[in-house]
Amino acid sequence: MSTRRGDARPQEARQQAIAEFVASQGSATAVELAELTGVSVMTVHRDLDELARRGLLRKFRGGVSAQPSTVFESDAEYRLNARVEQKRAIASRAVEHVEPGGSIMLDDSTTALQLAALLEPLSPLTAVTNYRRTIDELRTMKDVRLIALGGDYSRTHDSFNGLPCTEAISSISVDTAFISTSAMTAAMTYHQEQEIVVVKRAMLAAAATKVLLMDSSKMPRTALHHLASVESYDRVIVDDGVDPELLAELRDRTAVDVAPTEN
Repeated sequence: MSTRRGDARPQEARQQAIAEFVASQGSATAVELAELTGVSVMTVHRDLDELARRGLLRKFRGGVSAQPSTVFESDAEYRLNARVEQKRAIASRAVEHVEPGGSIMLDDSTTALQLAALLEPLSPLTAVTNYRRTIDELRTMKDVRLIALGGDYSRTHDSFNGLPCTEAISSISVDTAFISTSAMTAAMTYHQEQEIVVVKRAMLAAAATKVLLMDSSKMPRTALHHLASVESYDRVIVDDGVDPELLAELRDRTAVDVAPTEN
């Protein structure tokens, strides 16, 4: 399976634009969204019905309002189609830190999914993950040994978590873990959900080298739970949209790679 097949189709791209606009504005009318997307109000209403069904927006008479930002940050479908260009750029830089014959762990982030699509030329390789889409990406790669982490399946995250997952991780040691999360500052990484923090911390503990993959939309931001300090990561890979002052602060704490995005 190629990750590029997951690119947003016109309807998905339109719904992505609607969700991001409402999240930034707080609320919007159907007429405003029709003007934004260049489609009919009736088409907008169908999009809003789908976004409300997924729990991303709340419909009211004449328009919609945003759910809390944590809902967007957790929804697998939303994350899959957000900041794709930046995630591909970060993955292209991250793959330089994968050694043939080595072992890696990939979390349930859509940035790590982009990295998974680049791994076959580096085989033989052992890859460990809890993300269903990454499992699908890797399972057909002939010389990639895939270890799928089981556990409690989360439809929101499209991944396996919980105690069975963390116990499975604790029995494994890998060369490198590639992790992403929902927010970071120059000093700390964060996630809004405690159960996800537990799994990501277990992944970090299982790896000799820890690499953080972060697109610029996630910084500087905070979320409810501390995940790990920036110094805990051996390397941070970001896209070229990061503020230069923040970049300098990060480089005071760890190694940082900047991945250029395509113009």
